[in-house]
Amino acid sequence: MNTALVEPALSYKDQYLDMLHEWNATGEILVPFTLGLDPSDFPAMLKLLEGYRTGNQIPDGYVPHSTFWLVNADRRVLGAVNIRHRLNDNLRQIGGHIGYGIRPSERRKGHATELLRLALIEARNIGIERALVHCRKTNVGSARVIQKNGGVLESEETDTAGQVVQRYWIEMVPR
Repeated sequence: MNTALVEPALSYKDQYLDMLHEWNATGEILVPFTLGLDPSDFPAMLKLLEGYRTGNQIPDGYVPHSTFWLVNADRRVLGAVNIRHRLNDNLRQIGGHIGYGIRPSERRKGHATELLRLALIEARNIGIERALVHCRKTNVGSARVIQKNGGVLESEETDTAGQVVQRYWIEMVPR
């Protein structure tokens, strides 16, 4: 698979906006949550993402986190991942270390499995030794992606929307 994780950058603006337009047209929830940031002032959005990564401008209840975009050889943005640098009590229950999503037209092509694999490398580089990854029980595809990347189901929790969320742990491969 000829894809890579890249840090959000102005050079990907058109491709990123194209992905958002496609995703928004479906009416689906944008995952990870950073896709919901207002891109109308793109440089300001990039600065905000950088601040989140370095621990600046983090809203109450959040932790430092890094966002990456999955791109192919043509620089098309295929998806996004958000890696929380540590867990708080809320993220331990619902959220975990890693949230990811693939644009609708690129699903079921193996991109999510590769995105999570690459995200786990980044998580290890951040210092995470054991990653908690969650998905809704109804999202069988995401559960398979997590399992393919070594995820072991620990438990199921009910979120505030009444959805059952599966909680998987992934042991990191030593560096």
